[in-house]
Amino acid sequence: MKVIASSLRKGNVVELDSRLYVVLNAETFRPGKGTPTTSVDMRRISDGVKVSERWKTTDQVEKANVDERDYDFLYEDSEGFHFMQPETYEQVVVTEDVMGGNKPYVQEGMRVFLKTYEGVPIAIEVPQRITVEIMETEPVVKGQTASSSYKPATASNGLRVMVPAHIGAGTRIIINTDDDSYVERAKD
Repeated sequence: MKVIASSLRKGNVVELDSRLYVVLNAETFRPGKGTPTTSVDMRRISDGVKVSERWKTTDQVEKANVDERDYDFLYEDSEGFHFMQPETYEQVVVTEDVMGGNKPYVQEGMRVFLKTYEGVPIAIEVPQRITVEIMETEPVVKGQTASSSYKPATASNGLRVMVPAHIGAGTRIIINTDDDSYVERAKD
């Protein structure tokens, strides 16, 4: 299935030169003058080689036909990350290299999209927004304005996030998994 390059997201699987690649990172650049481009970092599934490509945002890219289903995260052990398909209760183990940069986002009971090709897990897509608890933050510097100043904080999953000055330790926040950015305070 052909899709435009600007619609590619982390976790998508594309086919180039009859090989499958999983998208690790996709950024669209819109310069003031000239053609907008989408820069994509990918990992070749067959041998793990990382590749970078750049397309015009309107270029057509072949999105691979892989089996994509919801799975619930169960637990992590020495074998890898264990997921269960909620309808069939079928369990699969995802290795560390397939998890990639998604490891800190996965929480117990979380529903994710797991992509498999011929029964083998090849890519995982986590929700775009997750809720985490702030474990520690740096103190507010006197004189900072509340409107646009952010301070570094450490979340319960180990990520470093920039948060507004009013967020303190113990506060639950929602972060964007694409770029680890603060979205809002959790409403729970």
